[in-house]
Amino acid sequence: MLIAPVRQLGEGERPAVERLLDRDPFAAAQVAERVAAHGLSWWRADGRVLGYGARRRLEALCWLGGHLTPVLAGAPAVAAFAELLAGEERLCSSIVGRADAVLGLWDRLGPHWGPARDVRPNQPLLATDAVPAGPVDPDVRRVRTNEVDRLFPAAVAMYTEEVGVSPLLEDGGRSYRRRVAELVRTGRAYARFVDGQVVFKAELAVVTRRTAQIQGVWVAPEWRGQGLATAAMAAVVRDALARVAPTVSLYVNDYNVPARRVYERCGFRPVGTFATVLF
Repeated sequence: MLIAPVRQLGEGERPAVERLLDRDPFAAAQVAERVAAHGLSWWRADGRVLGYGARRRLEALCWLGGHLTPVLAGAPAVAAFAELLAGEERLCSSIVGRADAVLGLWDRLGPHWGPARDVRPNQPLLATDAVPAGPVDPDVRRVRTNEVDRLFPAAVAMYTEEVGVSPLLEDGGRSYRRRVAELVRTGRAYARFVDGQVVFKAELAVVTRRTAQIQGVWVAPEWRGQGLATAAMAAVVRDALARVAPTVSLYVNDYNVPARRVYERCGFRPVGTFATVLF
């Protein structure tokens, strides 16, 4: 028996879902982007949105697709989502979101879905609405559509380093390449090229009307430690604020001290803590 009402939400409840997503614009950005693009029809969105609470009093959400993402899920909602999900086969590749909800879900789902490949319990969630005060790298720009072949090896290197597995292992990397190409086509991929090679890259991986979330930040190994990243990130933030959204956000592993220093110098401030469980 379920601890509290959990149900799959449909398009008729979209206004209530959007109000809930607006209450947590940085942590809920990935879900908000998908709902804005595809609504709540699971056959269009490649995922389901589960709701917790009475029909007229929606209290929390849980996106279930390639990733599992809880939104505004307190302890009772976490318990209810976990009870439902424990009876299903795990299809997601990660659980990601605010740390208290993610780790609470993992405590309950671990015996059913485990083991995890990695658990990252402390990932500062950062945001800014101000143009960085320091220098901006004039050579960092949006990647052009005819430069996808040059960007792709750097994207693969970043993904492999960050996630711990190569994106080429799944379907030979075709789906990942489509994702990279789409980010380039929509003006959401940035890079600095030196002699035709990418030495810095970053993407606006998630865009909503409230924030642009940066992911995929990478500096070529031979260029690290030379002070490149701060001015390069400043260029990305400046363009994103001017062109895309009123705020820029991201999350970072707590142990990545050099990256955290770069983001602090670019004006990012803490707005919460994420956690990620990788399968």
